[in-house]
Amino acid sequence: MFDDVAKIFREEMPQVEFCSLRVSRERSQTVWTRQGVLQPVGNDDDFGAMVVVHHGGGAGYGATPDLSRGGIRAAISRAKEWAARTADIGVTDFSAVPMPHPRGSFESDNQVPWQTMSLGDKIDLLASLAERLKVDDRIVDWEAALWWTQAESLYLTNGGGEVAQTQHILVPHLQVAANDGTDTVIRSLGGRGFARQAGLELLSDLQLEAAADRISQEALALLAAPHCPSATTELVLAPDQMMLQIHESIGHPLELDRILGDERNYAGTSFVTLDMFGSYQYGSELLNVTYAPTVQGQLASYAFDDDGVNAERQYIIREGKLERPLGSVLSQHRAGMLGVANSRANGWNRPAIDRMANLNVEPGEGDLDSLLAGIERGVYMETNISWSIDDSRNKFQFGCEYGRLIENGELTDVVKKPNYRGVSASFWRNLTGVGGMETRDVLGTPYCGKGEPNQVIRVGHASPVCRFSNVEVFGGA
Repeated sequence: MFDDVAKIFREEMPQVEFCSLRVSRERSQTVWTRQGVLQPVGNDDDFGAMVVVHHGGGAGYGATPDLSRGGIRAAISRAKEWAARTADIGVTDFSAVPMPHPRGSFESDNQVPWQTMSLGDKIDLLASLAERLKVDDRIVDWEAALWWTQAESLYLTNGGGEVAQTQHILVPHLQVAANDGTDTVIRSLGGRGFARQAGLELLSDLQLEAAADRISQEALALLAAPHCPSATTELVLAPDQMMLQIHESIGHPLELDRILGDERNYAGTSFVTLDMFGSYQYGSELLNVTYAPTVQGQLASYAFDDDGVNAERQYIIREGKLERPLGSVLSQHRAGMLGVANSRANGWNRPAIDRMANLNVEPGEGDLDSLLAGIERGVYMETNISWSIDDSRNKFQFGCEYGRLIENGELTDVVKKPNYRGVSASFWRNLTGVGGMETRDVLGTPYCGKGEPNQVIRVGHASPVCRFSNVEVFGGA
């Protein structure tokens, strides 16, 4: 059907300065057991197209699930109409935006396709994992799930652009809740963080059987553990918590449309201003952050963004200094500065906006033991469970599922409900250690929300273990 739609678009292409058609199809299946009981299997198939027109300084959109000639023609007509209506009233001259006309393709790894395992075998696998999770009567809730998605897109322009991309995505999930009296704790497999572009080979890579055994035992250990102590101390964060830290206090504040004020009435602004780029010391010299959309297997990898811009790895922060924002071709034009290829939409019926993609902290040197060495007293935390951050993405408070005390350079007692708080503008300057590649995990979240109407999109974050000084930590209720 993609070929049919492309033929129709080329035949119906309007006489305008710029026109594009983005056709997208997402098929997904969710298999889920809770408390050993199979839940309804979810199947979705979402297919449609978005037309974008720039003409006479204005911009217009027309989306449709009707991919017949009549449907495409109607979408083009709506986009042309809105471009004409906005030509004289917009704050941006869209005719001056240098839209590309790319040609290329991308497909993520898919060594063991989803369809090679029967639904019955998937259910049996989850049932087996559920048995491993329920090891004690104090485990009162337990679940195992697999969420598969195949996302296909075709991008065409009136200048001969043509890009086809396919992403194969798998999100495994394991979680237990343990209870003793009035105390309940949660332990999960990275909080759904081990989401990647991959086939079923990911299940072997993650060693799910061993992971199920581990998280159930850790949940029981948390029940018996004291609360995290309150102190201003050394903090060591595992990659599955660094993922949230990167996302909230680097990713969102560096989105250029947010800096320009587009999100102010909904998701807030940013403490970052345009004049900071090129000079502002965002973190210590150990902090190196890259926009890395071409990392094979990471959740938000692609070759071209949804405006057809070629995606290339770029430093966002280098040796602590802020270099460039997460701004797409439109925001770059508005701000007069370089950004990255991060114009993305979560489906056929949404326009592309500035979004995070793969945003990674680059590894340093050393293993976990070397990061712990020299810490007389501190706290180690894994796996985000709660978050709060102000509307300028500066002051924050995050909670984790699992903690360990650090005493004289070693991990010692387990502590429950560990939390920490800080201020983005100073927190990253207290980065005192970045682990090597051996401490790095490739993670991601399928649940990043932004935009009006809301768009929930997939984002990748790879990070090593990191150490911070002078952080306020405390126990949860």
